[in-house]
Amino acid sequence: MFTRIGSAALKPNLNNTLALCEALGNPQNKIKTIHIAGTNGKGSSSHLLASILQEAGYKTGLFTSPHLKDFRERIRINGSMISEEKVVAFVQEHQSLFESIQPSFFEWTMALCFDHFAMEKVDIAIIETGLGGRLDSSNVITPLLSVITNIGWDHMDLLGSTLAEIAAEKAGIIKAKTPVIIGEYQAETFPVFLAKAQEMESPIALANQKVNILYFKSNIHQAVFDVQFQFGELWKNVDCALNGHYQQKNIGTVLAAIEPIRNAGFIINEQAVKDGLSNVKRNTHLMGRWEIIGNNPLVICDTAHNVNGIGYVVEQIAAQHYEKLHFVIGMVKDKDISKVLALLPKEATYYFTKAAIPRAMEEEALQAIAIQFGLHGMTYPSVTSALNAAKKAAKTNDLIFVGGSTFIVGEAL
Repeated sequence: MFTRIGSAALKPNLNNTLALCEALGNPQNKIKTIHIAGTNGKGSSSHLLASILQEAGYKTGLFTSPHLKDFRERIRINGSMISEEKVVAFVQEHQSLFESIQPSFFEWTMALCFDHFAMEKVDIAIIETGLGGRLDSSNVITPLLSVITNIGWDHMDLLGSTLAEIAAEKAGIIKAKTPVIIGEYQAETFPVFLAKAQEMESPIALANQKVNILYFKSNIHQAVFDVQFQFGELWKNVDCALNGHYQQKNIGTVLAAIEPIRNAGFIINEQAVKDGLSNVKRNTHLMGRWEIIGNNPLVICDTAHNVNGIGYVVEQIAAQHYEKLHFVIGMVKDKDISKVLALLPKEATYYFTKAAIPRAMEEEALQAIAIQFGLHGMTYPSVTSALNAAKKAAKTNDLIFVGGSTFIVGEAL
């Protein structure tokens, strides 16, 4: 399991996934899909798109990873998780198949997802990549639309040491004659996307040329914005339940994706889009994105865990009103964490901890590196003990932030 042991769990090709799908009757070919990759924002974008399609009246599948509390969060239809009985029955029924193919945890999860969505006859499914794109198990689909949210520094040991190399892996989801939306791009990444789209004869569109978010205001409960569309339409005071500053980019990407989905035959009116944005948490049960998990003092968690994601979180923290900042943090040991630690506020009190997985960096090791960046605090053997210590130390007007790793947030929730 990649989440537990890291890169040793990954397979360098799609052979296992293709073999599993073949044995199941290729369920991935029986459903319409939208494929979403990116370093950050692909989870939020997937949930937003699923919510909009749900509001438009479509039976919508949603595959995301990792989960925070329950494995079944990964596979949902109209917000409802796959049943425990379905997971158990699938494993029991295909035990011999697993033994002969020896798939990874993610590979068989992907096969379960396709099987479930095909069996339930979803109208459309939003499929988020697990890691990268080109060799990701999800990349056996032929989607109606591919979306790449952005490229940033993450999983360099697996995807490449330059932004262009990482972009080439993500661009692996671009399929022949299939439209692709690019959420964010840099000078190094745009030529990679363009070359791949031209090679595949795929129409490529940049989100910021399709939609322009003119005004974006975020509080702890929601975001409100105005948006101007390429062809002149202006929507004012649109609200979205995902309230982090960084959601501005994701919302723009999702709004840009609506047109090609309509072109594929889906009827999505303005009200469905607006309701999808404002009801996303209720519709899809998205957790862990600038989520309030306590009050007096305010306790907020966020799953951001790489340079780009943490950069946005630090900006968001700076925009809050509080007396003192308490930062509960844990990270995984197979990443270069120095770039992340360099961004964190030095005036905060830190509570160094670790998630209960083998990949977790020991809290003492994290503390030792953090000290080099002027970050000070005590160590705690578990997320619960660290969070309890922060709550005990914090006064009513303080802010407690919990993050650094998806697994830390999962345990806090």
